Amino acid sequence: MQAAPQENTHSRQSLPERYLDVRARSREIVEPLSVEDCQVQSMPDVSPAKWHLAHTTWFFETFLLLPHASGYAPCNEQYAYLFNSYYNGIGAMHPRPQRGLLSRPSLDEVLAYREHVDQAMQNWLPHCTDAAALDLVELGLQHEQQHQELILTDIKHVLSCNPQRPAYTSFPEESEPPPQQSWLMIPEGLAEIGHDGNGFAFDNEGPRHRYWQTGAEISNRLVSNAEYLAFIRDGGYRSPLLWTSDGWARVNEQGWQAPLYWQPEGNMSFSLQGERELDAAAPVIHLSWYEAEAYARWAQARLPTEQEWEIAAARPDLTQAFGIAWQWTASAYGPYPGFRAAAGAVGEYNGKFMCNQYVLRGSSSATAPGHSRISYRNFFYPDARWQITGLRLARDLATTTGSED
Repeated sequence: MQAAPQENTHSRQSLPERYLDVRARSREIVEPLSVEDCQVQSMPDVSPAKWHLAHTTWFFETFLLLPHASGYAPCNEQYAYLFNSYYNGIGAMHPRPQRGLLSRPSLDEVLAYREHVDQAMQNWLPHCTDAAALDLVELGLQHEQQHQELILTDIKHVLSCNPQRPAYTSFPEESEPPPQQSWLMIPEGLAEIGHDGNGFAFDNEGPRHRYWQTGAEISNRLVSNAEYLAFIRDGGYRSPLLWTSDGWARVNEQGWQAPLYWQPEGNMSFSLQGERELDAAAPVIHLSWYEAEAYARWAQARLPTEQEWEIAAARPDLTQAFGIAWQWTASAYGPYPGFRAAAGAVGEYNGKFMCNQYVLRGSSSATAPGHSRISYRNFFYPDARWQITGLRLARDLATTTGSED
């Protein structure tokens, strides 16, 4: 269990070295997969592993090599269409729900594409002195680390759809006893929120700004499987008064009875290690925002705002903050005061999604090492369950007693 973000080692590496390390890590993640595994798209939100490998390569080719590397020749002109994700400023793109239909190019051709781009980057990057271009290289590496997490969560969903319930890896997940629950006071007062400018941050993490915080309490740890199982057995999925209107509609449309990957009896769940006995003490994961919010209401609490989470995460007594599960907040994903998206197509990276989604904080067991920080703002639609998402509780200070600092 991590009480602080994973150590950031970027400053100890040159950018060319870091480039090679990040790119190699993506190859390592797909190493246990078959060619067939890399092709499957099990639902529209999931992308094939092969597509992730190609798209992250397309990013470096499109935003760095083509505009900055003199004499660079694209590997294949069609890849600009096939592996663009959502950058309308770049051009048209293959529909997201149909990425699994791209049986061509083959996995070998995608890996050759990566080698083509990597060689060009190694030739160009050591000689680049353009600060803006170097910033884009770092953005591309952070972007690839995001996709490394997506490869893991996407392949988990893919393998879960196979009746054999195969494992991605036999390496066991670490499990530790949860800490005793306590409530940490967040005092009323003026606080500063957002990235402080030290090191890399995505544009949506700033600008740093002042925020008036009302008195509140936040749980020192995440909600466990055993606690969530009590919610289920108390009729949580059959009690409409616990749910938002949209959430209740989704429960009935999708037939939700438990978190994603749980067996109905609540004693087994699917993991990257295959089917496993449910660890009652481990934090509950694979919840939608709707489920997290309904549980919090059942527990006579609420989800924390992202500001409350950030204030608390700066203190050492908030446990299970990083490296276990992304944590849903009550905060809609929107711009901070003074936010301005970057000019050009790269400005589509975050700003265009500031609508109809909720913020998650922390990081998960699939998050790349060094990719966690207190100001990180992840975001998903409220019905998303295939990511490693959990929750911690908060309460209004005025309605509680016996607060513990």
